[in-house]
Amino acid sequence: MSEPGADRTGTLAPLVRDYLVLGLRLGRHVDGFVDCWFGDRAISARVAAEPPVSPLVLAAQARRLGAELAEAELDESRRRFLAAQLTAMAATADRLAGRERSFVVEVQDYFDVHIVLGDPDRYACLHDTMAELLPGPGDLGARLEAFYDRNAIPPDKLARAVRAVSDELRARARSLFGLPPSERVDYEVVRDRPWNAFNTYLGDFRSKVALNAESGRAIAALPTMVTHESYPGHHTDHCLKEAGLVRERGHDEQLISLVNTPQCLIAEGAGELAVAAILGEGWGAWTAEILSAEGIRSDGELVERVLAVFAQLLPARQDAAILLHDRGADPDEVLAFLRRWLLLPPDRAEHMMSFLTDPLWRAYTVTYIEGARLVRAWLGARPAGQPVADRYLALLREPVLPSDLQADLQDRVEVHPRERGPH
Repeated sequence: MSEPGADRTGTLAPLVRDYLVLGLRLGRHVDGFVDCWFGDRAISARVAAEPPVSPLVLAAQARRLGAELAEAELDESRRRFLAAQLTAMAATADRLAGRERSFVVEVQDYFDVHIVLGDPDRYACLHDTMAELLPGPGDLGARLEAFYDRNAIPPDKLARAVRAVSDELRARARSLFGLPPSERVDYEVVRDRPWNAFNTYLGDFRSKVALNAESGRAIAALPTMVTHESYPGHHTDHCLKEAGLVRERGHDEQLISLVNTPQCLIAEGAGELAVAAILGEGWGAWTAEILSAEGIRSDGELVERVLAVFAQLLPARQDAAILLHDRGADPDEVLAFLRRWLLLPPDRAEHMMSFLTDPLWRAYTVTYIEGARLVRAWLGARPAGQPVADRYLALLREPVLPSDLQADLQDRVEVHPRERGPH
C-alpha cells in the first residue's frame, strides 16, 4: 500500500505517468481544469517548472496515448477509462488551439453522452405543478422567490447549519459506505463564484468544501448540498477511490480528476442522486428538525416537494447552453429563456449565464443534467430487493463511464422487453 504525495515516479506505469503529466500540462493553460491532484509532488513540481506546452502538441500527445492503450499492460476497465478520458483531453486541447467544433460534438467528446433540446410543453406542465404547490395571486416566479426567501439561511448562519447537517450525514455515510476512519471535510463560505458549492479533494481522505453565500435561494435544502459535495457525494467518492482503486489496486490514473471529462459526468450525476442514496424520501422534514435545533426555520416537507419539481426544470439550463453555443441565439434571448422556464429573477438568470459563458464551465452544466438523468435511470434499474445505497456504492468504488451505465440499461431493456424502464 502506497501513500499519496510521496515520490512514486518509478512505480507508475509509463502510459499512466504520461496521462497524469498531460493532465497537469493542460492545467497550465486553463485554471481549474485540474479539479484535484494528490499524486507525486515531484511530477507536479516538474510540470510547474517547465515552459507551457503548446495545445497542438498536447492534443497530439492525447491521441498518441489513446493509440497506445491497446498494447498497455492494464486491465480492460482501466484501458476503457483512460481512452474516454484521453478523448476528452484531446478535445480540450483542440479547443485551446482554436480548433472549433459544434457544441453538441464538443459535449460528446468531453462527456461520452449525446445531448438534445428538452420539451417546453413538459416545462409548462411542471409550472402548473409548481403553482399548485405554491398557490396564491401574482406571478409564479415571484411566489417561488418568496418561498426561497422564507427558507433562506443567512450567510452568517450558513457554516454552522452546514456542519450540523454534515455531521449527521457523515455518521450515516460511514455506516453505509465504509469511509476511512481518518476522513475529514472542512467547510468555508465564499462570495462571487459562478457555482453554488465546490469540493476540493486534498488527498489523504480530506476535502475542503467552499459554499457560495450568494447562491442561497435554495440553501435551506442543505442535504442536497452536503450530500452532493460530501456524504456520500464527491468527498466520499474520492475517499473510496483513493482507498480502493489507488492504494489497494494501483489505479494511479485516479490520482488526478479533470474537468470536462466523463469522470466528471459520473461524479456529478452521483452527486445529484446522493440524497436519494443516503436519505431517500422525507429528507425535507429530517432537515427541518436539524435546523430547528440551530434556531433556523424551514418548511421541510414543502422544500422537498418544491425542489423535486424544480429539479425537473433544470434541463432548461442545458437547453440554454445549446441555444447559446450551438444555435446562435442572442445572449438576451437566452436570458429570457432561463427566466421563463426556470422562473428566475434577472440577477439569478445573469448568475446562471456567467456559468454558461465561462471558458472552463460553459459545457459543464451537462454533467448535472445528463449525469443525473443517467445515474437516476441506472439506480432505478437495480435488481429487485437491492437497496439504493448498495447500487450507488458501485459508482464510488469503480472507474465507471457513462457508456457503461448506458450499456447496462440497454442490456436490461433487451432482457426485459416488456418493462417500461426503471422505477
